[in-house]
Amino acid sequence: MDKLRVTLMQWDLIWEDPAANRLRFSEQFEFLKGKTDLVILPEMFTTGFSMSPEKVAETWPGESVEWLRKEAVRFGFVICGSTMIKDGERFYNRFVWADARGNIEFNDKRHLFQMGGEHEVYSPGNQQIVINFGGWRIAPFICYDLRFPVWTRNRSNYDLAIYVANWPAVRHQVWEKLLLARAIENQCYVAGVNRVGTDGRELKYSGNSYMINPRGEIALDFVPGIEEAKTVEISLNELNAFREKFPVMTDADDFEIRI
Repeated sequence: MDKLRVTLMQWDLIWEDPAANRLRFSEQFEFLKGKTDLVILPEMFTTGFSMSPEKVAETWPGESVEWLRKEAVRFGFVICGSTMIKDGERFYNRFVWADARGNIEFNDKRHLFQMGGEHEVYSPGNQQIVINFGGWRIAPFICYDLRFPVWTRNRSNYDLAIYVANWPAVRHQVWEKLLLARAIENQCYVAGVNRVGTDGRELKYSGNSYMINPRGEIALDFVPGIEEAKTVEISLNELNAFREKFPVMTDADDFEIRI
């Protein structure tokens, strides 16, 4: 499909309370039925950016993943975001994608935020995924991954990059500039979905969520600090036409990532 309707949910999160967060999101999904194709939730949408997974992490696939699956089928659109998961003996910050047919895809956060102690609690992912949805190739990433352009480099294999985050307000300018850079250098749409509010560690979040087009132009933005869901329509035909007119990817350097 050419047109893709994408809803970004710049939302506040109830600290370490998965049931309460699921309920709040479900209430909002009711207003989006028939109006969107893809809904993006923030990083750790069930808990906030908690370093206590032993208290609230769910075993894979778990109640929240099953909730995502059921809600996607119920409302007829994709729902995605990251949540804390215990898989085997390890904890992961896991991006989960649930489609309207009940299918689940997932990817684990590669770069763990050591300044917040994330690397001491969670295990890093070791692979990337690209999800095909109606002809769109979609690459999901999580928060701190945004700072690492080699890991997120488009090898002509995706059209839309998704970054879900709990990115503190004090560094909002870095968030904004890096999102713009990733869109321009990778000739793709970039959706950056960040939370708002104050978490259980007294960190403040301003949101500053965006949809950015491959020219580095802002297609959708939010009022900082305001809890809101907004939908934007993006075009695959327009993206491909721009790439054909200005084919910078054909001059890109080849490289290999060693994990």
